[in-house]
Amino acid sequence: MTAKSTLPPRGIRNNNPGNLNFAHQKGAVLEPGPNARFARFPTPEAGLAALRDQLCLYIVRDGIDTVTGIISKWAPPNENATASYIRAVCRFMCVGPDAKLGPPTPKLLTSLMNAIIRFENGQNPYGSLVAQVAANLPPGGVSA
Repeated sequence: MTAKSTLPPRGIRNNNPGNLNFAHQKGAVLEPGPNARFARFPTPEAGLAALRDQLCLYIVRDGIDTVTGIISKWAPPNENATASYIRAVCRFMCVGPDAKLGPPTPKLLTSLMNAIIRFENGQNPYGSLVAQVAANLPPGGVSA
């Protein structure tokens, strides 16, 4: 009989609920371990802010404004079940995969962030913290 792991999911342990790859984000370090590739943030708020900022970059800088576009870039098919991910996010947000989402607003970002967190981790322990972080948009919806 094998004992079931009681460790929280990797994204939660790393304060990185979007499972962002480490890219020298402000305040982040590379997660420890032999298969390290994801960022580890000092607090849940910092990880949520990084998730928010990355979504803003996709929407504003890159002009990617559909669930299909965002999730295809976020979780490319060469390493993810991207089609399943897109379907799950669309169901959560009650939008079509190619519906234009518009500019980043606290409401849109809260919805996207909650959907991504749930898919990436199988849970979302952050409650209203997601909306609080999403409401604190950087100027112009994008931070450098």
